[in-house]
Amino acid sequence: MKHVKRVTLTSKKNWWMVELDEEEQQGHASTPTLTAVSTDSGTVVNEPPVIRPTTTNAHRSTTHSYQTAPHASGPIFTPPHNPSSIFSFPTPTSYSAPPNPTQNLAPCATGSASELFKCIVKKPNVVQLEINGEMQSNARDVTTQFLAELRVYTTVTGHRNIAAFLGSLENVGMVLEYIDGRTLWDVVRERPELTVEKKIDYHNQLLDGLTHLHSFGLSHGDLSLLNVQVTNSSDTIKLLDFGRSVAADSNYVSPDEDIYDQPPPPPPLARRISRFASNASAPPPTPSRPSFHKVEQIHPGTRPFSAPEVLRGECQDALLADAYSFGMILVCLDRCALVDLKPWEQRKDAIPRGFLDGLNVFGPRCVEYLKRWNSGRRRLVKEDMMDVPMDIQ
Repeated sequence: MKHVKRVTLTSKKNWWMVELDEEEQQGHASTPTLTAVSTDSGTVVNEPPVIRPTTTNAHRSTTHSYQTAPHASGPIFTPPHNPSSIFSFPTPTSYSAPPNPTQNLAPCATGSASELFKCIVKKPNVVQLEINGEMQSNARDVTTQFLAELRVYTTVTGHRNIAAFLGSLENVGMVLEYIDGRTLWDVVRERPELTVEKKIDYHNQLLDGLTHLHSFGLSHGDLSLLNVQVTNSSDTIKLLDFGRSVAADSNYVSPDEDIYDQPPPPPPLARRISRFASNASAPPPTPSRPSFHKVEQIHPGTRPFSAPEVLRGECQDALLADAYSFGMILVCLDRCALVDLKPWEQRKDAIPRGFLDGLNVFGPRCVEYLKRWNSGRRRLVKEDMMDVPMDIQ
């Protein structure tokens, strides 16, 4: 069993020394081991043994690589009860960053031996309150959100329209790309209004990022004007805040249902019934086709962008729920204003008369995205990218 004892930067670019404590099973004293690690190619490079004055142990190389299986949902995480355990080291391989995570980022300063990058450190924030004489904590929800976001960042390959993941810090949290920009909500409110060309550009970037995310079997879960950033320098769309993401192949249950103390999986012929799935939604598992889907809570997102079936507690397709949210964003983009629906109407999939009138850019698309989920709602596909009209300057 090995534990990280010390990490020391070296003068060689992109190299550091990792000192490990190796605990012997038979109670012998631990022996420190140094490992040379490089981020140039994502793997450790073989180096000749080097003896340091402070230790008699030679360097040794170990194989380490970052691999992602595209077009597949991420690993199944079992949320611990203590959020601080998420980022306890040694860091699980699944929490580490891809090779060269800063290759598409511009440094904020450079020197003769290093480059500096701005970043965001996102760490769990646990709050405890006494309510009616009982202590209440958000620790469980914080854990769920951080694991959901980690699953996205460590499963989905890098994309220009998704905030970059730079790794994890011991007992702190995840490190993300710093985005110098403003929310899409701020952009929509700006005057003069967006041009048709710019609206189509934002549409294409959003669609590109979301379809890339969906290709790995993961949803966003809380898509809204506030969870989309636009960079100041290049007007690049950046998707972020994936704490409500769920896997497309999971079984969804209400946030009120406890998934942490679930009983053992039922026999293959049995089927778990939830108010999130009707009896006829899928054939029951058979001995030749058992069901091993993960159970995940699915939470309503930000209104009016959250899909009606999620608000009702009947969601069976999280990717279609994202398509509804995308449609509502297009309505806001087309009108250059925030729109709203009455909650009781939205829960019934009701679109008020005139709500979609006057949408000159995305009107027909919004009709398709805002349909009832089981009545022909359109999925997000990359082929729906729009061409900018030639007469637009």
